[in-house]
Amino acid sequence: MSAEFLSVDCILHVFSYLEVPDLLRAAQVNKTWNEAAETTFLWRNMCLKRWAFCNISVIPGMQTWKKYYLHRSNLEHKMASGRPSVDYTCKALRGHRGVINAMAYLSENEHTFAMGKVESVVCTASSDGTVRAWNVQEGTQIWSSPQQEAPLINVITFPSHKWAVTIDSQGMIKLWHGDTGTQLATFSVSSTECSMVGYTIDNKPFLTVGTGQGVLYTLGADDLSQILRSKVFQAGGIDLSHCSPDGQWIVICPTDPAYSLKVFYTHCATNPDEDELMLSSPLPVTDHQLVTCWLPAEPARIAIMHDDGMNFRIVSFDIVVEKSKYKKNITAQQVANFTLPTQAPWMTEKIMKGFGKQTILIAAGLELKLYSLTGSELMVFKDHHKIITSIWVDPFHVVTSSMDLSLRVYSWKNTNKSASLISRYHLLGGSHRWSSGFRSVACDDVSIVGIVAGTDGTDILRAYSFNM
Repeated sequence: MSAEFLSVDCILHVFSYLEVPDLLRAAQVNKTWNEAAETTFLWRNMCLKRWAFCNISVIPGMQTWKKYYLHRSNLEHKMASGRPSVDYTCKALRGHRGVINAMAYLSENEHTFAMGKVESVVCTASSDGTVRAWNVQEGTQIWSSPQQEAPLINVITFPSHKWAVTIDSQGMIKLWHGDTGTQLATFSVSSTECSMVGYTIDNKPFLTVGTGQGVLYTLGADDLSQILRSKVFQAGGIDLSHCSPDGQWIVICPTDPAYSLKVFYTHCATNPDEDELMLSSPLPVTDHQLVTCWLPAEPARIAIMHDDGMNFRIVSFDIVVEKSKYKKNITAQQVANFTLPTQAPWMTEKIMKGFGKQTILIAAGLELKLYSLTGSELMVFKDHHKIITSIWVDPFHVVTSSMDLSLRVYSWKNTNKSASLISRYHLLGGSHRWSSGFRSVACDDVSIVGIVAGTDGTDILRAYSFNM
């Protein structure tokens, strides 16, 4: 049958097997093929097949799935290529007069795909007592808070609400408006040793804070109102891990070795009428030199690295709520465990991140390694010549920061249903005369930002924005 006699349904069926370059060429054959190649469901399916989590209805200026696909894939190509001046521009963001202790994006990823002006915003908290917001693309400061009475040790952002929350070295928590820097609320936990995590459940933002006195607080992030306060450990303090991807679980690590770590069920925060503090039984990990990470494709799966006295071991658990007629129990069901090699690099500080359901990334010394949960060493990278200080992991990229004053960009590639990384390029951070290296790195879909440690004790940001 001649091509011009094919029905539209037949043409669409054939086109659904084409790669994008072939589809664009087919659209030039004749009017019928052009109309078929512009069909919404073709481009929508290609978007969802490639990214799975895109929604053009919330993106200003993005009227069609085709525009979304072409725009976002072009950005990904530039992030994979990394040619200076051609694919990205680099700016130094200066203003803090001390160490930058924390950084978080205030802008939402999806909003960066509008066809108009792109604006990535990051917030920073510093030992100089200020929290600041920065425009990454312009390389400018948007606002700065007044200097606080104590150094700021952390900042957490809620991009959909345009809020930033800081905590200082005395346990004072403050809520800031992300657009203006206006202070909106305060709450004090009166502790010099605190850890804080933020999460969202059913579009409601919450904070959980652990103190040096072993007290656990849960606050509503919209006004810093107290929802829950409980004494978890009678001696020692609490160190909180990151919250699970679904916002339901937080690992509570005791600072006193007499106690074992537990898992906190944040259901208490959304259901304050339930009096019982929902904590798991102690997890079967005895050592307190711990590194933890969640496996993002399994929202209740956690990997824990610990030192058993002779070796570093990694054990993974699925956290489960078991319900009976009268009560709930939180249990940890072991998934896998293995022992790390004992080569010299593993004697240094270790960083661990999760990817998918079965993959963990570990940085120790100069090396970045990929492991399966069962202990198979998948890949090894030696792209840095000084220690790796942080790892950023998202569904498309991995970025490492190092004291060699460089960032290394990798991209994910799925081969035979197992994850693998492609090492792409370095981003350089300036001169060692003024800087000692990168402390940490963060990334969104159009930019990468690193904290550069100054040799004089004054940190700056290096912002790499990818051209639209």
